[in-house]
Amino acid sequence: MAFKREIQGVVVKIAGEKTASILVERKVVHPRYRKIVKRFKKYLIHDERNEVKVGDTVIAVECRPLSKRKSFRLKSVLATGVE
Repeated sequence: MAFKREIQGVVVKIAGEKTASILVERKVVHPRYRKIVKRFKKYLIHDERNEVKVGDTVIAVECRPLSKRKSFRLKSVLATGVE
């Protein structure tokens, strides 16, 4: 069985039925200046039961492509956010 990537991020938008948009932050070392900088990327995740809300911290796991931009499923909700 292939390794499934897991990403952790904050829900920034509910993007339609059974879909949420999350913002994932990672820290990398700048190649020239050797300073740690933040990089951000948005992912669409599949939320089968519509349980996430804006501001929640979630973990998503990689799956087969469900649409053009959606290749992650919701695994668990770590913390609920405040609106």
